[in-house]
Amino acid sequence: MDLGPIGKLLILFGIFIVLIGLFLLLSDKLPWVGRLPGDILIKKDRFTFYFPLATCILLSLLLTFIFWILRR
Repeated sequence: MDLGPIGKLLILFGIFIVLIGLFLLLSDKLPWVGRLPGDILIKKDRFTFYFPLATCILLSLLLTFIFWILRR
């Protein structure tokens, strides 16, 4: 049984997890993360709703580009 592809997938998954961890550690130092013009923030008396729409779109484009480069 050839486990080579599964090993490569696990390595890529590990690298992805490490990159997410680094991003979360550095997100406090990047003032624009989560505060882009398209992010939704609704504050009421005892209720806060936050949806980082523009940040999600930007992150999706970045990841799509990275995976496109890796696939070539």
